[in-house]
Amino acid sequence: MDWRAWRKRWITEPLYRKARAAMPSLSPTEREAIDAGDVWWDAELFSGQPDWQSLLDVAPARLAEGEQAFLDGPVAQLCGMLDDWAISWRDYDLPPQVWEFLKHKGFFGMIIPRQYGGLGFSAYAHSEVVRRISLRSVTAAVTVMVPNSLGPGELLLQFGTQEQRDYWLPRLARGEEIPCFGLTSPAAGSDAASMVDTGVVCRRELDGVDTLGILLNWRKRYITLSPVATVLGLAFKLSDPEGLLGGPAEIGISVALVPTHLPGVRIGRRHLPAMQAFQNGPNEGHDVFVPLDALIGGPAKAGHGWQMLMSALAAGRGISLPSLSAAACTFAAHTSGAYARVRTQFGIPVGKFEGVQEKLGRLAGNAYLVEAARRLTCAGLDMGRKPAVISAIMKLHATERMRESVDAAMDVHAGKAVIDGPRNYLGGLYRAVPVAITVEGANILTRNLIVFGQGAIRSHPYLMQEISALADSDQDAGQRAFDAVIWNHAAHSARNLFRALGQAWTGGRIARAPRDAGAAAGHYRRLARYASAFALVSEAALFTLGGSLKRREMLSARLGDVLAELYLLSAVLKRWQDEGRHEADLPLVQWCVDNGCAIIERRLDAVLRNFPLRWLALLLRVVVLPPIARAKPPQDRNTAACAQALLEPSETRNRLVGGVWERLEAKSVQTLERAFRLAVESQPLRDLVHRSGVHDWHEAHAKGAINDEQAQLLQQAEEATAQAIEVDDFAAGAFARSEGDAQE
Repeated sequence: MDWRAWRKRWITEPLYRKARAAMPSLSPTEREAIDAGDVWWDAELFSGQPDWQSLLDVAPARLAEGEQAFLDGPVAQLCGMLDDWAISWRDYDLPPQVWEFLKHKGFFGMIIPRQYGGLGFSAYAHSEVVRRISLRSVTAAVTVMVPNSLGPGELLLQFGTQEQRDYWLPRLARGEEIPCFGLTSPAAGSDAASMVDTGVVCRRELDGVDTLGILLNWRKRYITLSPVATVLGLAFKLSDPEGLLGGPAEIGISVALVPTHLPGVRIGRRHLPAMQAFQNGPNEGHDVFVPLDALIGGPAKAGHGWQMLMSALAAGRGISLPSLSAAACTFAAHTSGAYARVRTQFGIPVGKFEGVQEKLGRLAGNAYLVEAARRLTCAGLDMGRKPAVISAIMKLHATERMRESVDAAMDVHAGKAVIDGPRNYLGGLYRAVPVAITVEGANILTRNLIVFGQGAIRSHPYLMQEISALADSDQDAGQRAFDAVIWNHAAHSARNLFRALGQAWTGGRIARAPRDAGAAAGHYRRLARYASAFALVSEAALFTLGGSLKRREMLSARLGDVLAELYLLSAVLKRWQDEGRHEADLPLVQWCVDNGCAIIERRLDAVLRNFPLRWLALLLRVVVLPPIARAKPPQDRNTAACAQALLEPSETRNRLVGGVWERLEAKSVQTLERAFRLAVESQPLRDLVHRSGVHDWHEAHAKGAINDEQAQLLQQAEEATAQAIEVDDFAAGAFARSEGDAQE
């Protein structure tokens, strides 16, 4: 008996039988979620030996000439039309002229190809539009992002029949139809298998003609644009009890387009989501009959609804909310740095206090990191990728950084940001945080079940092949396939073990860096070290816990955090390279890498402290977390350097925050920017006054220590600062409502 035959009989076959018996069956919903989208840089990270050069070779995201013209034209016009205070506190809606402008200029058809009358924008252009609008009005941004994210347009493009595309896409592009998408039910949010919304295949008379169709009954809530929608993308469970389609009685989750004017459709009263004014509400349908061709993709796509939704989400989830989050992080950094520069306490700018610098440094780091990840993700999407795991990482971690940054900005601004009104440029973003962390997959669910749970199967180089072999109904074929892959997997794991051991104990010095890494070479090596550690610990967790790992949500979430940090830090290094490797930006890169590596080690430590096999946990700790060469959080001087980048004009500051506010017409932001400019310009004079030993510039001017022109500059700076720190006040009865209004 040769070695291969002996191996197959005495090792592979028993292992196959044991693994097949132990492997839990995947539900259809889980299977379709795993199959949705594809893999990209996440697969490189899961390999334990990422090819850095392939990352650097990715073409940076760029705007086409027409896309830039749209930003400079219609988007700038739209921002000038938006009064967020009136929208959010008086009208609770966009003005009618704004609705018409959005329709007329094609904002609802950004992702629809030009052949159907849409704008045919790239993912990056789509992201840029959302990013710009969100700083002027979150309500307007959400209104624009929903039709271009998870909605009928994306589903029709990916799965619709040609007839459906020809009919619906031009109408959606022109704004003749306003779409919404109904997925969430009162009793079934993320658990689609619990959906009680139904569709039954049957025959009914429609317009005098006997028609094969679907009788729908549903009840949905939290549906953005539902109150104004003319067509509803509806997810439901389809059944065919009479066998009219010739298949099984229970077909499964399906998606249909339902015009909202049909008999039996009821649009409910509006929700008011987290003090936001975008249109959102419930809807329901009772015995609503639609022809069979209302199914997106026709009968061939019946029962494939969950896979369709997950595939569409794989793209949209990486664009809309990450764009809003990147804008929020950058805007929070910009305004906080400017405010900390003009606001003084004890005679000095508050940005000089180390406690404030700690917040500012984190704001600068988050702004650099989230914007870097946004650009890299858009570049991947524009390459034709639909990276489901990366999109989940982006949605989760961009919105969490948004939450952290907006909170830090509130701390720096203190009372200025607490008092609401037209002058409060942070209030809208603060109120947007609960929405951002909840929709398109709640962050708790995404972190605990999706990032690592889906990533481990899709991104691992061998695991998906093994699962397919174990699930094969033909056991002989499955065993042959299992034998072909399991030994490659074993060799891969052995290489990762020795690679992780060597890189951890040398602090990554023997790891690979790209040939043209420059001053960032050490950072690439650090990330390579943690990629190998992540791959090894992931292998151990999967081997030890098997299918039960998905129920060990805290362990899964921590491993997902490691994968996410590796992706985000890869984006940071890619951004530094793409922007020209500016030495002045290295403190930002250093802060991001130090902070991210410290998070990685904390998560790995927590995984090993809670690992079920203690002897294996101890062995892994020796391999991946030796007592030498441990990661440390950013040093104080590095944090202070990042804070300083926000406090003084520089090219670094322009690259970090300059592209966000410059086209905003918000008076409050312009006031702050003017005060910032004058504060910087007048600082040498204030220092001169201080050294003169006088009380203030008035006295210095009277004594001749400064001339008239200098006194005028100091006066302008003082007045601008007073305007920048001013807050709003209102008449005592300004917000009183009648009893009838309150009940409504």
